[in-house]
Amino acid sequence: MKEFIMDRLAKMEDLQQRSVLRNLMSGIFLNLVEHQEEMNRRLERRVFDEVTDHGEKHDLFVSMCRREDWDPLHDYLFPMLPEDTQPRRIDLKEVIAGLREGGEVTISPLYLECGYSLIRRLLLSGRTFGGMLRTDKGLYPVRAKLERNMAYIQEIEKLYHIFLRNGLPWKTVNHPYAYKFVNVVLIGVDGSMGPDEEVLELTVHLEEYEAYKRADLVPLWNIQRLEMNTVGFPMPAGDHIHFEHVLPLNKSGLQHGYLVDTDDPSIRYIKRSPGELTIVSSHENSNAWQILKLVEPVQSGMSKQSYPLMSNRQRSDFIGNFGRRQAQIVRSKGEITRLIHSYDISDWLELEKIAILPPGDDEGVVTYELNRFISDEVRVDNGKWRMRLTFGKQKLARELQYLAEDLVSFLVSEVQLLFPEYRCEGEWA
Repeated sequence: MKEFIMDRLAKMEDLQQRSVLRNLMSGIFLNLVEHQEEMNRRLERRVFDEVTDHGEKHDLFVSMCRREDWDPLHDYLFPMLPEDTQPRRIDLKEVIAGLREGGEVTISPLYLECGYSLIRRLLLSGRTFGGMLRTDKGLYPVRAKLERNMAYIQEIEKLYHIFLRNGLPWKTVNHPYAYKFVNVVLIGVDGSMGPDEEVLELTVHLEEYEAYKRADLVPLWNIQRLEMNTVGFPMPAGDHIHFEHVLPLNKSGLQHGYLVDTDDPSIRYIKRSPGELTIVSSHENSNAWQILKLVEPVQSGMSKQSYPLMSNRQRSDFIGNFGRRQAQIVRSKGEITRLIHSYDISDWLELEKIAILPPGDDEGVVTYELNRFISDEVRVDNGKWRMRLTFGKQKLARELQYLAEDLVSFLVSEVQLLFPEYRCEGEWA
């Protein structure tokens, strides 16, 4: 507008009229224009601030490292299971007692750095493998089998229930490493071992799978466990029945997300504000609360992880933030495409086709459900029509090819949350 006015003034030939009009415009009209432009900017900021996705504070970032590379001072990554950071020791007495009773003894977890379908085929085969148990007295041949390790998947399921108790919407956790762990289960030992022998080493040869075997790995995520105390005395809530326990967040960081880890039935609900967490409970005494702090990642050259960082964070843009605030789902192919493209891994996996198919077998399906712990009490899975999503993986880096099925399973599982009336599945183009 200013440029338009100045252009018109410059074209006036009468200098006296130009001077009068310039003084009039600069004294009244231009100030009005500047005021209007400032009000427009404030309105724009207000609109964008209202649709800002504050849920990004509760996004999960995951990775993995070798045990010897674990950094206890890492800026934002912590072990899913703290005991993973300690060397595993085999109690020979327990092994002998378990085998004598004709049972099986779980020894240690292994990470298989190969595709999910290959791991699934191995576990379904029921194969046994040979190995060697070395003690301070000698060597003993052993027989072992592999079973799926559920420890890290169970941690994700626990987190899901914590999200529900905190009144927060759930978003699928993109942790491709958690689904590639297996347990080595000892089923037999040749020879007679003495109870006073000390186990020094156990090795199991996986034959053609040996090249994929990785030991002593620690899965990581950005969840730190804290204990926080109520500030002051709990204040009576508005209903005069419950009490508000206020936990300040200034010292621990306002940029992070916080969850109350409790199954206490006395908790009515949990309120969040920019500077504090308020727990409304029927307990009137101050308590120490177990808190999960979802640490916001920071760029640092001092801390590095052995495996690439993965996340379930969506890109922050106006359309995406506005869509996530709406309770109504737009049931269209365009909405599915928008959802998939909102994740960073869509740069590697390209959605090429969406098809609705009648109930049938899973021939060609390469995905698995990541949210099996979410029960649907209204719909049954049998007889559902299938939503088949076809992906291309030409852009996926070579070192990440073995994670392709896990990454596409994450995207399909997110679509499944939006379309529970279908059985969503993925395939390669």
